[in-house]
Amino acid sequence: MTAPLISARERWLNYAVLLLFAALALVPMVGVVAQALNLPDLDVATFGRAWREGHFATYMRNSVIVTVTVVAVASVLSIMAGYALGTLGFRGAGAVFLLFLAGLTIPTEAIVVPLYFDLRSAGLDNTYAGMILPQTAQSLAFGTFWMRAYFRGVPPALLEAARMDGASSWTTLWRVLVPMGRPAILTMVVLTAMWTWNEFLLPLVVVNSAEDLRTAPLGLSFFQGSHQTDYPLLMAGALIIAAPVVVLYLFLQRRFIAGMLSGAVKE
Repeated sequence: MTAPLISARERWLNYAVLLLFAALALVPMVGVVAQALNLPDLDVATFGRAWREGHFATYMRNSVIVTVTVVAVASVLSIMAGYALGTLGFRGAGAVFLLFLAGLTIPTEAIVVPLYFDLRSAGLDNTYAGMILPQTAQSLAFGTFWMRAYFRGVPPALLEAARMDGASSWTTLWRVLVPMGRPAILTMVVLTAMWTWNEFLLPLVVVNSAEDLRTAPLGLSFFQGSHQTDYPLLMAGALIIAAPVVVLYLFLQRRFIAGMLSGAVKE
């Protein structure tokens, strides 16, 4: 049976709904850009002033260090854990997977206080490690869930063919499945990078007395507190902080969308 064709009326209705949601998303951004540029005067010097007065060079560097480390470590561990849980079928795999799922259900707000005392007792407060380790654990829960879903969709015949050719599980993973799963992996990378870059609560608690370790969102919050009425300067700072994530998404948007849609395709 062929799928029913969408009528012209339904198509235009779909376009209207999409345009409405696009407008709701873009209008606030246009307002932010207009204020940052001080339109209609077009004053781009506001960005330079915000960069200097907000110490964003230091804060952006810290965010890059934390984000790159979290994404790299969490991605590698998620790929290996997802492969093990999705294809190897060892005893207790279901229980282990439920443990990872439990990590997705616990909000940061529920654990941040005891987590801080644990980090402080280990001497990890006001350090990069104190920010990186908890966020890696949080990202690992999602990454394992995501990669397990991908590996479970791999045709069993492909895995059997790799075994018949003498490939070990390690070789099958890194030389066969990972190259095939680039869209799914890049989607996981983009989402993890966005969440890590935008994380505010953990850095606020962990680096409470180390100004030189503040991340970009945390630095923006303190910058806002000292420039409450200078709206062009605040909007410029917000755009500076958002720029890396926007650029990352635009650069990888094709693969990101392909990875998001791949789960809807059934063999």
